[in-house]
Amino acid sequence: MKQTTGKAWLSAIAATVSMICAASAQAADTIKVGVLHSLSGTMAISETTLKDTVLMLIDEQNKKGGVLGKQLEAVVVDPASNWPLFAEKAEQLLVKDKVAVTFGCWTSVSRKSVLPVFEKNNGLLFYPVQYEGEESSKNVFYTGAAPNQQAIPAVDYLMNDIGVKRWVLEGTDYVYPRTTNKILEAYLKSKGVKAEDISTNYTPFGYSDWQRRVADIKKFGSAGKKTAVVSTINGDANVPFYKELGNQKISAEDIPVVAFSVGEEELSGIDTKPLVGHLAAWNYFMSVDAPANKAFIKKWQTFTKNPKRVTNDPMEAHVIGFNMWVKAVEKAKTTDVNKVADAMIGIEVPNLTGGTAKMLPNHHLTKPVLIGEVRADGQFDTVWQTKGLVPGDAWSDFLPGSKDIEADWVTLKCGNYNTQTKKCSGQKYE
Repeated sequence: MKQTTGKAWLSAIAATVSMICAASAQAADTIKVGVLHSLSGTMAISETTLKDTVLMLIDEQNKKGGVLGKQLEAVVVDPASNWPLFAEKAEQLLVKDKVAVTFGCWTSVSRKSVLPVFEKNNGLLFYPVQYEGEESSKNVFYTGAAPNQQAIPAVDYLMNDIGVKRWVLEGTDYVYPRTTNKILEAYLKSKGVKAEDISTNYTPFGYSDWQRRVADIKKFGSAGKKTAVVSTINGDANVPFYKELGNQKISAEDIPVVAFSVGEEELSGIDTKPLVGHLAAWNYFMSVDAPANKAFIKKWQTFTKNPKRVTNDPMEAHVIGFNMWVKAVEKAKTTDVNKVADAMIGIEVPNLTGGTAKMLPNHHLTKPVLIGEVRADGQFDTVWQTKGLVPGDAWSDFLPGSKDIEADWVTLKCGNYNTQTKKCSGQKYE
C-alpha cells in the first residue's frame, strides 16, 4: 500500500475545507423559512393543509426570483400535536436551522408553548388561526381573527338575527376555548342573558364519545327558548361531534351550531347532509365570489394536483402573512427580525375576499367577518357579513383585567400597556 505523503494529505484537507466552505456559501444563498405545523396526531386534520399552503407560497415566490435575490428554502418539522414538542421544534428552527421566519401553530396551547422560545431567540412567528386574544408579542404577527373579529360578531348574529336566548358554549379543554368562552360569558351577561341560560362544557382533544353530551345539549334546548351552540371544539373531535348531532336529529332549525374552528377542510371528511344550515364564523370562505379567490383556488388545486382540494380561512391568513413578510423584507432590504417587524406595520396586501388586509401596530390585521351556512357539498353560503373591515383587538373590552390594556408596538412600544396606570407590564420593545 502506497503511503500518503504530507503534501498529498494537506491537499486532501484543503479540498475538504473548500467543499465545506462551498456548501456553507451555498446554504447562505437561501433564506430559510420554518414551517411549524402538526403533520400527525389529533391536529393533523387541520394543520397538514397549512404546511402545504406555505410550501406553495414558497414555490410561487421562488418562481418570481425569491426574495432579495435569494431563493426561499422551506424547513418543515412535525411537532405531532404535542405541545412541549412544539417548543423543541421551534428551538430547532431558530437555533440550529437559523430560519428567518416561521409560519406555524394552530391551537393556542401550541402558540403559548413556543412563545417564550421565539421571544428568547428573537424569532419571528406568523400565527394564522383565530384565537382568544389577551396577547400581543413583539415576535408574533397574529394573522387569524381576534375575538372581536369572530366570536363577538357571531354571537351578535345569533342574538339579533336568529333570536337566540339560551347558549351552549361547547369547547375543547384548553386555553383558546376557555378564554374565548370567558369573554363570551361576560359579553352575554352584559346583554342581559341570565347565568342559567348559559351552559359551558369542555372535552379533551380527540374526544369521540359524544352521545351523552349531545343528549344533554338537546335537553338544554328543550326549555322553550331558542337555543344555539357556540362551538370552540378543535381538531378531529369535530367529526364525531357533528356525526352525533345527525344521529340525534338535531337540525340547524332546532339548535343551530356556530363553529369557530370548523371549515371546509374539516367538513370534507364527513357526510354534511345532516349538518345543512349549521353555521361557521370566519373571515374567508372558499365559496366567496371574488377574482382573487378564484385565482387562488386554481393555483392551489394545480399545486396539489387535486381538483377537489378545498381552501379555508387559516390558509388565507397564511397567504396574507406570507405576502406581508415578503413586502416587509423587501422594504427593510434585510431579513433582520427587528427591521422586518418594524417594516411590517402599516403594510397592506390584498385578501382573498376582494378587499385589503392591513397590519396594525398591535400586530393584528383588519378583516371582514363572515357567517356561513353549511351546504350539502361541504361548502358555505355566506348569510351575513360586516359592511367593512374590522380591526383586530388584542385585548378584550369585556374582561375586567383586559379592558384597560392596549397593545401598540409603534408609539407605546408595548404589547400590554395599562392606560390607567400608564405602565407596560411584560415584554417591551428593545
